[in-house]
Amino acid sequence: MSDTPLKVTLDGDGKLLRLRLNMPKPNIVDAAMIAALSKALDGHAGQKNLRAVLLEHEGPHFSFGASVAEHMPDQCADMLKTLHALILKMVAYPVPILVAIKGQCLGGGLEVALAGHLMFVSPDARLGQPEIQLAVFAPAASCLLPERLPRAMAEDMLYSGRSITGAEAAGYGLANGAGDDPEAAALAYFDAHLAKHSASSLRFAVTAARQDLIERVTKRIAFVEELYLKCLMASKDAVEGLSAFIEKRPARWEDQ
Repeated sequence: MSDTPLKVTLDGDGKLLRLRLNMPKPNIVDAAMIAALSKALDGHAGQKNLRAVLLEHEGPHFSFGASVAEHMPDQCADMLKTLHALILKMVAYPVPILVAIKGQCLGGGLEVALAGHLMFVSPDARLGQPEIQLAVFAPAASCLLPERLPRAMAEDMLYSGRSITGAEAAGYGLANGAGDDPEAAALAYFDAHLAKHSASSLRFAVTAARQDLIERVTKRIAFVEELYLKCLMASKDAVEGLSAFIEKRPARWEDQ
């Protein structure tokens, strides 16, 4: 496993920032990964000729999700604060963030992907929010999935914890396309549709298209974070579900 959680490169004379999750196989969205993503985005946001970001991944899977250990009561407040700050940074980022996904994209990994602008997936990718299976819920996804999917489908994924395929994601409109090489598809989209534009005018277009989304998600994130920390984490079953996962044993629900 690499010691560097994120590979950061600039392509096209600085027009495309490429961020490559670099902790295969799982590419866990832990504190180190969150910090690396946030630093890279902050460091390039003001670059005058930047036209897009490509978020991609090393290995066969985009991400198995967030660190379960960092969801335990003694760490979850700090973890949620930094993850949600990253999510809001991405939602409000001044240029489009393209996300290329193969394999599993679960939990916190899907939350990060949902905060981007355009998504390109392989047909057999698996996208899901399995948190409810551990007796917790997905705070950021509770805000973002209903923005990206029909509400019935979004609620299905959040309540059941089941995954959908990349082909289904494209069919529902969650992904912009499904193909065998989503990274190549994202690069082709950038070359054909973004690279030729005025960088400054593209930023205005992104602001115009996303301003209401930014306002809604910012308000909702604050609500769900408080619900998670003050209510959910005070329940017995949430701690039991996380503990059972870490201890690799069946959970024993008390329904409270």
